[in-house]
Amino acid sequence: MALDRDHVLRSAAALLTRKSSATMDEVAKAAGISRATLHRHFAGRDALVRALEALGIEECGKALDAARLDEGPASEAVRRLVGEFEPVAGLLAFLYGESQLFEGEGQNEGWARLDARIAALFRRGQESGEFRIDLTPAWLTEAMYGLVASGAWAVLDGRVATKDFQFMIVELLLGGALRREES
Repeated sequence: MALDRDHVLRSAAALLTRKSSATMDEVAKAAGISRATLHRHFAGRDALVRALEALGIEECGKALDAARLDEGPASEAVRRLVGEFEPVAGLLAFLYGESQLFEGEGQNEGWARLDARIAALFRRGQESGEFRIDLTPAWLTEAMYGLVASGAWAVLDGRVATKDFQFMIVELLLGGALRREES
C-alpha cells in the first residue's frame, strides 16, 4: 500500500496546529500509520516540519491567487486575503512559531515570494492613498501574518468564535493601516 503523503502531512498539520509539541509517535497515530512508516518518509521532526513548510507555502500561494490581490481597492483585497487564509491559518500559526524556518541560509525562498506579493498589495494601497505611508509594506505584511496566527490560536483555544476570525483581523489590521483624513 502506497503512503498517501498528502494525508500524512494534513494529519500532522491538524495535530501540530492543536499541539505543537506533539511527538512523532502522536503524529503517526493521527495519520493512521506506524512510527516506522512515518520515519521512512520523514527522517525526523525537522524533515516533517520542512515538508509542512512546503505545504504551508503552497496553501498560502493558493490563498493569494484566490484573493485576487490586484482587483479592486486594496482594502477589499486584504479582506479577501484574510478570508482565504482562514482555512490554512492553523498551519500558518504552527509554522510561524517554528523559528528555525526563518534562520540563515536554510530559509525557504517561498516565504520571500509570498511576502513580496503581500507587500505589493500594501504598497498598492499606499500608492492609491488608502493606506498610511508611514508604515512600511514589509511591516504591514508581518503584522498580517502575526494577526492571522494569533487569530488561529484564539479560535483553536475557544477564546474567539470561528465566525469572528476574518472580521477581527481585518478590522484591527485595516483600522491601523487606513489613512486618516486630517481634520
